[in-house]
Amino acid sequence: MSDQPRIAKISFDERSIARRGARFEHERKVAIHDLLEDNYFAPTGDFRGPFNLRLSVVENHLVFDVRDQADAKLTEFTLSLSFFHSIIKDYFIVCDSYFAAIKTSPPSKIEALDMGRRSLHDEGGEMLIGRLAGKLDIDQDTARRLFTLICVLRTGL
Repeated sequence: MSDQPRIAKISFDERSIARRGARFEHERKVAIHDLLEDNYFAPTGDFRGPFNLRLSVVENHLVFDVRDQADAKLTEFTLSLSFFHSIIKDYFIVCDSYFAAIKTSPPSKIEALDMGRRSLHDEGGEMLIGRLAGKLDIDQDTARRLFTLICVLRTGL
């Protein structure tokens, strides 16, 4: 597994994390687990993985602090979160509806809401890949999981 372009460890500036309850904490944990199990993460430049990634939000920008396994800084880049405002808002609306539907709705409604969540994940992942072009190469699954983490980190919605 040495020298692979992947994330081996991920951490967050805890001050950047929006606390939205147990459901979203669960989503964060699942996204982190899935991301660390399988990801493709190749920062632009002459860097060899695996990488440690620190994520934080500073003045409406997501900061990607990329480090080597010894935790020495390799590169850092930012991504404006303004571009994602609408889709993140939609994601939270659909998630809230989905979690409410689980309690009382028929399976067909739950399934429809789950499909909506997946669609937003796909769209968010595609947007992320496009916005990171030239800074970072990631695959769709990695982008989808990072999008979930962006939603968890995003404050002030």
